[in-house]
Amino acid sequence: MTVIAKPLSEAIGASVTGVDLSRELSLETITEIKNAWYRYSVLVFPNQSINDEQQEKFCRYFGELERVRTTTVAEEQPHVMLITNAKDTGKPTALEDGEMMFHYDQCYYEQPCMGATLFSLEVPDLGGNTLFANCTKAYEALSPSWKERIIGLKALNYYDYGISPTMRPEGKVDPSIPQWVHPVVRTHPETGRKALYVNRLMSMRVVEVSNEESEEILQFLFDHIESRQFIYEHSWSVGELVMWDNRCSVHARTHFAPEKRRMMRRVTIRDPISVK
Repeated sequence: MTVIAKPLSEAIGASVTGVDLSRELSLETITEIKNAWYRYSVLVFPNQSINDEQQEKFCRYFGELERVRTTTVAEEQPHVMLITNAKDTGKPTALEDGEMMFHYDQCYYEQPCMGATLFSLEVPDLGGNTLFANCTKAYEALSPSWKERIIGLKALNYYDYGISPTMRPEGKVDPSIPQWVHPVVRTHPETGRKALYVNRLMSMRVVEVSNEESEEILQFLFDHIESRQFIYEHSWSVGELVMWDNRCSVHARTHFAPEKRRMMRRVTIRDPISVK
């Protein structure tokens, strides 16, 4: 196979052709895909036809798989989850319809995932797009004074899909809800490049500074990361597999009508390395 990666935008992402994900991949092909992933952070594989097991097998080329972290895991397929608003799947599902703010997956855990894949099974005719933001380029575009200001700082990340933590009254937290402190700037273990590691949905506060300064820092960084110059918006078609690097990119979802079905199959790749 000849892997061809064509950039989807100046910000982030590439479309990968010349690969049939339903087949066994050679070591050379896997290496080419990994190199493209490290370079573009988000890869889109169009016109694929793969089942659950084939998606799992593809993800295992990059690392161990994570079990679905719900109470209703299907034991015969503990690594597969449907991201859907459909109620008739008979499988573990997550999320429904509507918009979702930019976020890193699992940043509220000590060891967040390396990355994840979504395979599109059903898509609405309008909305439900996924936006990806390049947090490496966002960091590199900061002024020297901002880089100096935030280096070494850490932020509390708090699981909450209902409301932005920064908007929660008095910044109160529930100790029973998953939360973890991570560096505001992290270094990618493969590329060595630094990336901003905060997000509007789950980064609640910078822990070493006053509440006022924390709010100033986070709001500036959120707005900066979400600048159009760092974003690619993906409009889905059925039969696409998209994988993203959770160590250096955040993602969001645009609104879609609740009566329109949207179904994605997700498999997540575990990261053996802690955030640094």
